[in-house]
Amino acid sequence: MPVPRTMRDEWVEILRDEFESEYFKNIIKNYKNALQNEVVFPPRELIFNAFNLTKPQDIKVVILGQDPYHNSVFVGGVEVPQAMGLSFSVPPGVTPPPSLKNIYKELEANLNFKPPKCANGGVSGDLSLWASRGVFLLNSILSVKKNAPASHRHFGWEIFTDNVIRRLSDEYRGIVFLLWGNFAKKKESLIDKAKHAVITAPHPSPLARGFLGSQVFLKANEALSYFNKSVDWELNTII
Repeated sequence: MPVPRTMRDEWVEILRDEFESEYFKNIIKNYKNALQNEVVFPPRELIFNAFNLTKPQDIKVVILGQDPYHNSVFVGGVEVPQAMGLSFSVPPGVTPPPSLKNIYKELEANLNFKPPKCANGGVSGDLSLWASRGVFLLNSILSVKKNAPASHRHFGWEIFTDNVIRRLSDEYRGIVFLLWGNFAKKKESLIDKAKHAVITAPHPSPLARGFLGSQVFLKANEALSYFNKSVDWELNTII
């Protein structure tokens, strides 16, 4: 089984055993079948976007999501998927969804963060800069059928991403894992807490309660400081 053509070499090296496994062959089979029969998000070239924007050895923080956004919106008359292969992030020009709006609110309360602006004056939801600074924005499930949340949960993606988390835990030290909501909290057992920090909170969705006021970013910065690391959370205005 060839390794994904759209994944950077550093990840291919540490995940080669995964790509050669039977379960990963089944993931690819399921994914290719979906591409032939339905509209799949994120776009194919962005399926491993989180891996391509953040090298494994550079990871300082992991923010774990469940599965990609399943909706699309129209921007300038063009249909744009909300999903871009980064947990909680949306492409430039797409209005931040409710969960991301709450993430921004908590950032502002914790760190006096000001949400970035798009050229049109709206708020940008593109978190690519975080990814370039060592924030690994990983979804547990990497694809979804348009307008059908959790529709690809049976593909086997969670086996893959669980193993990614285990390998990060085993091979590195001093990563801060942010696990928001009950789904993400279930991944805590994959992490060696003697080597890493785990910070949990309710999901940022407005349907949940408790994320606002959880001080997760203050706690993340404290943990990073303990490991002699830091993250610049400020997102530049997009021109």
